[in-house]
Amino acid sequence: MEFNVRRLAADAGTFLSRAVQFTEEKFGQAEKTELDAHLETLLSRVESTKHWTEKIMKQTEVLLQPNPNVRMEEFLYEMLDKKVPMRANNHELLGECMIDSGHEFGPGTAYGSTLIKCGETEKLLGSAEKEFIQSSAINFLTPFRNFIEGDFKTILKERKLLQNKRLDLDAAKNRLKKARVADARSAELNSSPPLGEEYVAHFSYMLRFLHVRWLKAEIELRIAQSEFDRQAEITRLLLEGISSTHAHHLRCLNDFVDAQAAYYAQCYQYMVNLQKQLGSFPSTFSNNNQPAGSSSASIWVPTAQPAASLPAPPPSQASPALNELRSTSGTRKARVLYDYDAASSSELSLLADEVITVSSVPDMDTDWLMGQRGNQKGKVPITYLELLN
Repeated sequence: MEFNVRRLAADAGTFLSRAVQFTEEKFGQAEKTELDAHLETLLSRVESTKHWTEKIMKQTEVLLQPNPNVRMEEFLYEMLDKKVPMRANNHELLGECMIDSGHEFGPGTAYGSTLIKCGETEKLLGSAEKEFIQSSAINFLTPFRNFIEGDFKTILKERKLLQNKRLDLDAAKNRLKKARVADARSAELNSSPPLGEEYVAHFSYMLRFLHVRWLKAEIELRIAQSEFDRQAEITRLLLEGISSTHAHHLRCLNDFVDAQAAYYAQCYQYMVNLQKQLGSFPSTFSNNNQPAGSSSASIWVPTAQPAASLPAPPPSQASPALNELRSTSGTRKARVLYDYDAASSSELSLLADEVITVSSVPDMDTDWLMGQRGNQKGKVPITYLELLN
């Protein structure tokens, strides 16, 4: 392998000089050139921008994908430059589960039909969530990540070069300072040279050597100062560009807010539409699973209260069949119209569309019958039943 020995030796010498200067500065044995206040302010502003950009990115990623395992998997796919496989999100998984269970119970039943409608809405919510995540990743996270992985790395590179140029400048200042001290001492010795002609040639050579060394140090200092000033200007221009970065991030933040507003508005509209579809069910069917202590005026839980507190029986219930059932004290088959949760141990819970056996018991409230399902027995409200022929 071919390489330039002189270049290698020069680089090694420069590295050693920087290391010595850095060490002496740490121990307070060498002076350090301070950057101007404006440059220091810009450097602090860039560091603050980098710190908060990383934190915002991290929290946004947690918001868009709360599962840390999935985030790690997506990161590995990105590192391997492979496409992330498509997967159903939680809304879509819930929607598929509801739809499958609705078909199992029967689309013709009230419960099955409601499950299917809710499942379809959940899948719509899942699709809206995917669109929101994709939009946020492109319009918000990507520009932030480009700053961290692009612009900020360029700034770090130029800042490191500025640090090296400063070390070179301070090392050149120290060399010049030492050369001046040596030159001053040689001038003092030259003013009173030692006796003997054999020393004259030696002192003349030393004076010329020290003078050349002083001139070389002077030239090195000028070169180091010029390179430092040039690198400081390059770094300053890059740092001043952070204002443009803030303006770009501001536009991205507006896009993110717009995407959130559109996403939540779309989800709200989906749920309003679902509420309208479910509004076709009777209020007693829609609300009979609410807690008995709820303050909602539309909630009604049947209990063993006076007949005036129960809904009036529909015309089909006030039929000869019901009168016959009460007069004969026999049994009759009845189909359940709506789900009903028992309010006490003396009542029987009901499921919509099931068929039970009912009978009339003496001295029982006229709005109630005795229902039986297998070995289970309890009071049931007439308004929830349809007597079968």
